[in-house]
Amino acid sequence: MDSVAWPDSPALLMTTRAGFESDAAAELTERAAEQGYYGYCRARADTGLVEFRAHDGGAVAGLQEALAFPSLMFSRQWLAGPGWLTDLPPEDRLSPLLASLPSGARYADVFLEYPDTNDGKALSRFCRGFGRAVHAALEKRGLLDPRAARRLHLLFTDSATVFPGVAPTANSAPWHLGIPRLRMPGDAPSRSTLKLEEALLTLLTEHERERFLAPGRTAVDLGAAPGGWTWQLVRRGMHVTAVDNGPMAATLMDSGLVTHERRDGFRFRPARPVDWLVCDMVEQPGRILPLVGRWLAHGDCRQAVFNLKLPMKQRYATVRDGLQRLRETLDQARYPACIRCKQLYHDREEVTVSVVPAS
Repeated sequence: MDSVAWPDSPALLMTTRAGFESDAAAELTERAAEQGYYGYCRARADTGLVEFRAHDGGAVAGLQEALAFPSLMFSRQWLAGPGWLTDLPPEDRLSPLLASLPSGARYADVFLEYPDTNDGKALSRFCRGFGRAVHAALEKRGLLDPRAARRLHLLFTDSATVFPGVAPTANSAPWHLGIPRLRMPGDAPSRSTLKLEEALLTLLTEHERERFLAPGRTAVDLGAAPGGWTWQLVRRGMHVTAVDNGPMAATLMDSGLVTHERRDGFRFRPARPVDWLVCDMVEQPGRILPLVGRWLAHGDCRQAVFNLKLPMKQRYATVRDGLQRLRETLDQARYPACIRCKQLYHDREEVTVSVVPAS
């Protein structure tokens, strides 16, 4: 792939879905300014990379302390570093790379990564092989310590160009490339099941999953057919009302945990409150957000996970403003909400939102 290397000064490098660089840049610039970090983003279309630098060329690593990583909608991972290393000699890439690391630093782990693009994925074999040499060298020098607060990331755009950066282990994605590795279940009715699995893993804390996803809980799945999202709830022992005019998978109906209502998802209301509302209907955010807001505000459900299909333009602004209106609705209803939103790996032109009670 074409080398992506900008001027050498401290930078925060963020990875995102290819094609969403401008949305990620708009979000990061706005959120950084809220914390007193004024700068600019550089991005190239379809590279999956966004780079933030301060106007004065100063350090920006403090942003990783000032911002909560889960609150960034379009970020898969972020790394703070001094800039790019270029022209690494093929006969010895390791020496200049190790020399660039700050003296005395310790790392919980090291990830060798690349952009999530077709060209980037061509580097996977190189990163696996070179990664073994890097890991061995760091271990030999005593630079790896599982108790360390930061993880070392080496993001390559080609075998001679790398951004060495760090991410706080407690405030970053814990997965290689920022992508949880999920397998398609053989008996799930559709691949959309992976969206909900990733959402529950990414948007809920471990405590929230234990608290809110216990067997015996109840849920409504709007736009359920053929049952990809319902399958995730049933496998957790939950009782699901699947609302859709289309047919549900026979295996789900045979579980005894699913009731199928052939109804319009915008008109359906449960006879009694349920624990969860989940929704993957193909509709505009301007219709989905008020719908979910009404369910939560009226007490029809206690928690929700739903997708928002994005417009072609102003995607960040559309989601930001829509979620603010949702928060205002819930504030008026005195529902203390924790709202999280992320463009997941298994999303496409959409983002996924979770709403749970604030603890």
